[in-house]
Amino acid sequence: MYTAVRTCRGNDAVPTYDEETYLSPFTWRYGSQAMRALWSEAGKRRLWRRIWLALARAQEAAGLVSAAQVADLAAHVDQVDLARAREIEAEIGHDLMAELRTYAEQCPLGGGILHLGATSMDIEDNADALRLRQALQLVRRGVLDLLAALADRIEATCALPTMAYTHLQPAEPTTVGYRLCQYAQDLRLDLEGLDRALAAVKGKGFKGAVGTGASYQQLLAGTGMAPAEMEARILAELDLPAWPVTTQTYPRKVDWLVLSALAGVAGSLHRLALDLRLLQSPPLGEWSEPFGRRQVGSSAMPFKRNPVTAEKVCSLARYVAALPRVAWDNAALSALERTLDDSANRRAALPDAFLAVDEIVGASTRLVRGLRLNEAAIARNLQVYGPFAATEALLMELARAGGDRQAWHERLREHSLAAWAEVQAGRPNPLVDLLLADPDLTRLVPAERVRALFDVRRYVGDAPQRCTAFVSELRELLRKT
Repeated sequence: MYTAVRTCRGNDAVPTYDEETYLSPFTWRYGSQAMRALWSEAGKRRLWRRIWLALARAQEAAGLVSAAQVADLAAHVDQVDLARAREIEAEIGHDLMAELRTYAEQCPLGGGILHLGATSMDIEDNADALRLRQALQLVRRGVLDLLAALADRIEATCALPTMAYTHLQPAEPTTVGYRLCQYAQDLRLDLEGLDRALAAVKGKGFKGAVGTGASYQQLLAGTGMAPAEMEARILAELDLPAWPVTTQTYPRKVDWLVLSALAGVAGSLHRLALDLRLLQSPPLGEWSEPFGRRQVGSSAMPFKRNPVTAEKVCSLARYVAALPRVAWDNAALSALERTLDDSANRRAALPDAFLAVDEIVGASTRLVRGLRLNEAAIARNLQVYGPFAATEALLMELARAGGDRQAWHERLREHSLAAWAEVQAGRPNPLVDLLLADPDLTRLVPAERVRALFDVRRYVGDAPQRCTAFVSELRELLRKT
């Protein structure tokens, strides 16, 4: 059974719920268990208690509380009692105070000295910073795993020629590996974005209701310990840096930076998944996502092999893309030293973004590792559409042989349009034959040279070499990270 933590309103009872009530799909369907545990209610409250304990230890060093009181708090720091906290919250309408009272009830000796000088956000914002940091590290590890999987696939397909498309129309050949390099290159940029976000994640520290530390200055008067020293002791125990100046909260722009970094990852993987979906379409049929032996593609059409994993990636990525705007509003519209209009949406936006990206990265890694390449379809499409690309090389050859570049561009266009009509009618591409039947052309470029130019498998430039160099750099990055 799932149990809700909800403030009582009017005559609402303290609720419990199961599958008969609404559950977020992130509760069970999307994201890893590690990410869900990190954003769980119990996990958050354990962090709150850890912060309260660190505060008490610093105040013990100042002589404000006794070692026995701190020991009492330490003995009960992990004994989160959600049922009791819900009962209290139903009466007082404040989740942090409900947890504080629950913790205090468990500690007959130390309970009375909890939260001395603190405001709620001294606890909550530092806990959120700790969670953001851990969650970013989880995502970062997932991106590194995905890059490693991409490196393997790139290396294996560096020289495998395939048709490239611009404007969703056949263009020129490339290689499968070179196409995969584009996704990996985007993810390398995203990795830098995650690192920038990690560097920006710092706690509020312990600065009281408006960030001035006035309550701690009064509390510590005559102890020989300054508020800054007390703060430093706590932050060292938590292994958490803090912003030097704050309001009641840490800068809400941090949330925007974090969600923007996550949206960057989501955007890169949306692109990969969308391309896979296009290439899995039967008219192309070159790529397909892994499909289980007993997997069902459609409830109505038994033959369907829908790219459901790639579609899920795209769907979740769209959701993540919308969340940085929520964080932007929270940062831009927080008036003066703080307004509370960020609180409710942050409860959903932060965990949702991380759980969605966690699912996106994990699903994309499975797609890359299990990606199926239909080399027959790749070769067929290259044979059908590749000859049109070779007209570029032929045009250069004609110009080098003394032909008028503009006149030959028009002649090649006419031959290409005639061949395209045949392809559209479902017949083999006759372009090479049409060109060889043009005596003006073969007077400038011998027939054997024309045939060599139309071996489009070789018309991939230096893509294989670029692939090899890129993979080498990528593997070096992965070794160092």
